[in-house]
Amino acid sequence: MATGASDNRTAIIYIAAMISRVCRWLAWPLLVAIIFVTVSPIGLRPVTPAPADLERFVAYAALGGVFCLGYPKHRLLALVSLVALAGALEALQHLVPTRHGRISDAAVKALGAATGILVAQRLAAWYPRLFGRDV
Repeated sequence: MATGASDNRTAIIYIAAMISRVCRWLAWPLLVAIIFVTVSPIGLRPVTPAPADLERFVAYAALGGVFCLGYPKHRLLALVSLVALAGALEALQHLVPTRHGRISDAAVKALGAATGILVAQRLAAWYPRLFGRDV
């Protein structure tokens, strides 16, 4: 009977490690994609039927979530960094002739990042064996 419990614990640790690794591998390309889309000319920006503010919010919520789950010991650093990134990228848009940065856009992005991190933190609190450790 003890072997079954040990095997179950080992499987959970393995799954937790894989979740963390997958989130780390997703976070960095997603960050690069968001930077590219934000500072590239408007013609290179993908177009969806969703409102632009919803696109911004969802992109940063996903980014905040994967950084939070990928680096659970650095959640506060992820939040501060993503909020700073949102502001910096909006400021950089003034260097691109076809773009314009706005404080309201940066606020939507910061709120999205904070929401993604909050949701990921809640997941970690509800399922600490799967999401709560840095492996």
